[in-house]
Amino acid sequence: MSVMKSSLEIAQEATLQPIEAIGAAAGLEPEEIEPYGRYKAKLSLSVLDRLASRPDGKLICVTGMTPTKAGEGKTTTLVGLTQGLGAIGKRSVACLREASLGPVFGIKGGAAGGGLSQVVPMEDLNLHFTGDIHAIGAANNLLAAMIDASILHGNPHRIDALRVGWRRAVDINDRALRDITIGLGGRANGYPRETGFDITAASEVMAIMAVARDLTDLRRRLGAITAAYSYDGGKPITAEDLRAAGAMAVLLKDALKPNLVQTLEGQPVLMHCGPFANIAHGNNSLIADLIGMKLGDYVVTESGFGADMGMEKFFDIVCRFGKLTPSATVLVSTVRAVKHHGGLDDDARTDRSNAMHAIEAGFANVRRHLRTIATFGVPAVVAVNRMPGDTNEEVELCRRLALEAGAFAAEVNEGFMKGGAGSAALAAAVVEACEQPNTFHQLYQDDEPIQDKIEAVATKVYGAREVYYYPEAEAKLAQFTREGLAKFPVCMAKTHLSLSSDPTLRGAPENFTLPVRDIRAYTGAGWLVPLCGDIVQMPGLGKAPAAVNIDIDENGRTVGLF
Repeated sequence: MSVMKSSLEIAQEATLQPIEAIGAAAGLEPEEIEPYGRYKAKLSLSVLDRLASRPDGKLICVTGMTPTKAGEGKTTTLVGLTQGLGAIGKRSVACLREASLGPVFGIKGGAAGGGLSQVVPMEDLNLHFTGDIHAIGAANNLLAAMIDASILHGNPHRIDALRVGWRRAVDINDRALRDITIGLGGRANGYPRETGFDITAASEVMAIMAVARDLTDLRRRLGAITAAYSYDGGKPITAEDLRAAGAMAVLLKDALKPNLVQTLEGQPVLMHCGPFANIAHGNNSLIADLIGMKLGDYVVTESGFGADMGMEKFFDIVCRFGKLTPSATVLVSTVRAVKHHGGLDDDARTDRSNAMHAIEAGFANVRRHLRTIATFGVPAVVAVNRMPGDTNEEVELCRRLALEAGAFAAEVNEGFMKGGAGSAALAAAVVEACEQPNTFHQLYQDDEPIQDKIEAVATKVYGAREVYYYPEAEAKLAQFTREGLAKFPVCMAKTHLSLSSDPTLRGAPENFTLPVRDIRAYTGAGWLVPLCGDIVQMPGLGKAPAAVNIDIDENGRTVGLF
């Protein structure tokens, strides 16, 4: 039996279509496509005006069960589904987030799918791409620099240096920058104070980019950022007050345009923005979804991590802001992940004697996520993403349990090995699910108190019994209510490795207490960020990061990028 080539080899050997051809086939006009080389392009936002009267396509959210550190192939499933829709004659568009260098060089590696279900050009997508994330970091750090310059030069806004909430950002996992002291070395370098860095994906500028509808909306949201508070009365000091928002918008005006690339089988992919779902809202840009719905009959958009993370935020934040109604949800599962949540350690996955028992026990996690999807009123299709080593008995057990748990359909996805043909059955099931009755609604209403919103997510999605607020979080609840921010939705920040805030709790834990230690206000993006448990907004590299395997060979080609 021949050995399948690596995902990088497949991507490097693929014959790509010129990006103008991909755009033309999708229905774009030549003037709406701004090429970045031969296989990437920016899209003009004017396409939304031109196609305003065209009916919207069906919106499909791809999410997953609670992931393991090995990953379950959610992006691969999304790309396979997009190609599978093409294989059964449907006009499909994929929407994905841009890759952050943090996970690319950290634990995850590449972020463009895998095998025969990939987005290409794979190397470009994973390494710098069109520079959007760098532009976001530059805009973020410009505001940070202008805050400290204002304090040094007379402090006209009376900024309280102890209440500067705005942090710097960098697109690398660097735990040493989480908490730092700046302004050392004398008066010329500013006033010493404690601050820190977040990864760019978690910055409010990234969040704003992902929900802004156009340049005017972007500029307004940037101006509404709360950067600090004054020392006389605690007045919020905004980016508009500091006269930083205009320059920030100039840095971001090209980055606001979605990027167009392609699948291995030639379907258009809109790849734009890159917030993480555990420490941010975890979805590609609203603009990409809106354009995709005008170009395709079926738009497949991915929400990060499990249904408790990116999907909940897609439904409660993105769909709220964009007035979107999803037609179906695809819940990605794997035999390996189900076994993990059933107590079978990853290094014992070949233990056939306990495999079926572990699947029965671990499927409680999938059931919980299906229950969450049902809570939002959207039909669910379970995709069992088949991996090498999975037996037919194991895969079929997962399918049967999914149907018994209330899934509209459950299909095996073999897109990694077979491309669109291997995802055709999944695609057909999703098309049928899109025609089912749909009672989509958000989990809470705008006018509910902040505590009620947090507790709705904690109890109805995570399965918590109650929420405990640290004193700092209690103070923020009162402060933000006074400041008129109670109408904002909540964007929970917690571990993605468990439904609880404890990453070691597998399966579907119940009757636990969710600790909220602090809350941040993203007044430009328009939501509040409760920080749960030990979650931090700057990841760190592990003992053996993916970066150690990435190199250049003697021919100048990238190796080790997966």
